[in-house]
Amino acid sequence: MKNPRILIVTPEITYLPEGMGNLAGRMSAKAGGMADVSASLVQALHSLGADVHVALPHYRRMFHVETAQLVADELRKYKSHLPDERIHLAEDRCFYYRDTVYSRGDGNIKLALAFQREVINNIIPRVQPDLIHCNDWMTGLVPAAARREGIPCLFTVHNIHTQKLTLAQIEDAGIDAAEFWMHLYYGYPPYNYEESRNQNMIDLQASGCFAAHFINTVSPTFLTEIVNGWHSFIPDSIRNEIRNKYNAGCAAGILNAPDSADNPQTDAKIPFRYGPETHAEMKRRNKLALQHALGLEENADRALFFWPSRLDPVQKGPQLLTDITYRFLEKHPDAQLAIIANGPYQQPFWDIQNFHGIHSRLGVHNFDARLSALGFAASDFTLMPSLFEPCGLPQMQAPIYGSLAVAHNTGGLHDTVETLDVASSTGNGFVFDTYDSGGLFWAMDKAMDFFHESADVRAREISRIMVESRRRFNHEACAKEYIKLYEQMLDRPLVRKEMAE
Repeated sequence: MKNPRILIVTPEITYLPEGMGNLAGRMSAKAGGMADVSASLVQALHSLGADVHVALPHYRRMFHVETAQLVADELRKYKSHLPDERIHLAEDRCFYYRDTVYSRGDGNIKLALAFQREVINNIIPRVQPDLIHCNDWMTGLVPAAARREGIPCLFTVHNIHTQKLTLAQIEDAGIDAAEFWMHLYYGYPPYNYEESRNQNMIDLQASGCFAAHFINTVSPTFLTEIVNGWHSFIPDSIRNEIRNKYNAGCAAGILNAPDSADNPQTDAKIPFRYGPETHAEMKRRNKLALQHALGLEENADRALFFWPSRLDPVQKGPQLLTDITYRFLEKHPDAQLAIIANGPYQQPFWDIQNFHGIHSRLGVHNFDARLSALGFAASDFTLMPSLFEPCGLPQMQAPIYGSLAVAHNTGGLHDTVETLDVASSTGNGFVFDTYDSGGLFWAMDKAMDFFHESADVRAREISRIMVESRRRFNHEACAKEYIKLYEQMLDRPLVRKEMAE
């Protein structure tokens, strides 16, 4: 029996391993964590010797393959290679000149339909996969098409975003939805195809969940929160389909992992690199560098709290911090805050800084990838007081850099941050249960208690946490969970033993 052939369908990816295609090294299109997960999974499968294929939109500009740089014969040669390789690009001019994965407004529907048209009409027939792995609403029609063909399909819910459209729109885009219309999720129960074609709206994210044979979210706790009715923003359509899969034993939670480049020993974005044994002195030097960049008092003996994520009051909870910023800094004269993030709540931090004249203790800066990496390397603590978190990455990146997370007990934060206990040398951060400014203040107080421990105790615990985090939060661990799921769905090993050897 041959190795089962896996087709991963994703609108974004960070990288592809060498050996998968003649342009693998040039392909990177990223909007979020989905790109990293897809890349790590493909890498792990390819390294294992699995028969893995990838379907992507052909983002020529982002892939650095400008049509002006390709003469006609090379373009023909390039295209002729694709069927023999493992990278399958969805061709449509709506992808060619883009510099971002997603559009604003209705443009996303056009992109999603063009991508799925090529996957359903051309790529699946060419690859003939034994299993298809789809990712989020931009692939929401593919599980229904896979079910029509009798191909097992896994659908990963990275975010709760969705788009809605009609059968007529789908068919006008060149997809013969009449072949699988009964496997889609509608606004109301369809009477028949003709009655539903023009006005019964189809939910793409809910359709992916409904039609797939198995689904997963990107953290175990977020899955149970959805099933148990938490988070009022989640549409009933998506919640009900996830709940149905969960109750049928066809849903799992698999944690994402940070980028493998997030390593203070090799990160070129930070001025002073270090490992678990050398973190104490090098983090002090990085702290001075960040303090200088943000205009803070340059003193390595200050406790530095870092805000790395979006300043989004709906999800990330920056209003909890603004409520207590001045009071916390007044209570702890040896503490500083560094905000390196964009979003609607940036202005309140500027206002607090200016009103109280605390520029030496509160730094606010637009997001910058290099400065953000320095934030992890320089800080003692990383703030993640999210109201909800499907997975979250900063709370996993932070301890790798020796910065301990201060986090609300929800979703992926619950799965990755445990309360630090110095006496038993366990845990990796500071967790609060009640989502309000008092809860955050309490957790930040606990962080300051740790900061005031002896230098030896702090060095010991941070070294331990850095080592444990590298072992625990990595793409290899994430990929292993997906591979187990594939094997469960296929009911056979992913790689035949004699082929693996």
